[in-house]
Amino acid sequence: MTPGAQGHLAMLAFSALVAGSFSLGAQAANEIDPAVLNAARFALAALVIGVAAAVTTGLPRTAFQAPWRYALLGGTFAIYFVLMFEGLKTAAPVSAAAVFTLTPVMAAGFGWVLLRQITTPRMALALSIGAAGALWVIFRADLEALRAFEIGRGEAIYFFGCVAHAIYTPMVRKLNRGEPAVVFTFGMLVAGALLLTLYSWSDIAATEWTGLPSIVWITLIYIAVFASAATFVLLQFATLRLPSAKVMAYTYLTPSWVILWEIAFGNSVPHPLVLGGVALTIVALALLLRDDGARSMEQELRQAR
Repeated sequence: MTPGAQGHLAMLAFSALVAGSFSLGAQAANEIDPAVLNAARFALAALVIGVAAAVTTGLPRTAFQAPWRYALLGGTFAIYFVLMFEGLKTAAPVSAAAVFTLTPVMAAGFGWVLLRQITTPRMALALSIGAAGALWVIFRADLEALRAFEIGRGEAIYFFGCVAHAIYTPMVRKLNRGEPAVVFTFGMLVAGALLLTLYSWSDIAATEWTGLPSIVWITLIYIAVFASAATFVLLQFATLRLPSAKVMAYTYLTPSWVILWEIAFGNSVPHPLVLGGVALTIVALALLLRDDGARSMEQELRQAR
């Protein structure tokens, strides 16, 4: 298997694992406070990534200079995850996954604001098609709902979480001072865990941990180990073998994977008309994956972020 094929296989696994957090999260969201769940998630993921950093690159003291950077990044990512689980209390997993596909569009905008990076025409076309597909799913292929701008409460909450995620992407590039990715991620996770613990300490103390349903523990382990630590490893693996634009393109597979997760759990699937929006996100994926001999895809993403 070629390195490129290995990278694509890694990103397929990455997108499938990320999608699982939507389906599992929807089942656990109403069983535990989102901030409490994510405080535990950040702590567990920090432990896993910390061990990985210790046995690979090490944890040099110089990496923890200007710790405010990790607090800013950890706080921003914590907002994303808390609002995600708050939104999943009422939003359908497929609709939430569609909202997630709006993140690259917003990231391109924040990339221009923070880094003055410019989106190329082909990248803009792909992002626009993906956004149209996302809106198609969010409004359930209902033109009347679109005209009235009837957005579900859960989708609206999660959208603001995705805004935080979109801001996070260019901030990583702006704040990183050459630290290895695994070390930088560890610092962000530790900061996020501390901030969430401080924010939700009273709720953490009041939570009856031994009385929580099994789905909460399953979801916690899954999002900490598989949707955080494992996806980080897969992402790093893929970025060494694929142009970054192709790595980002797999965001658009999330709704399709969520549909498969929902089928596996025996839940209902969206109306066939809604699947048209999912098809548009796949078209966006194809555009972003298409090779361009005249221009490096790596350069395109660097400009688009």
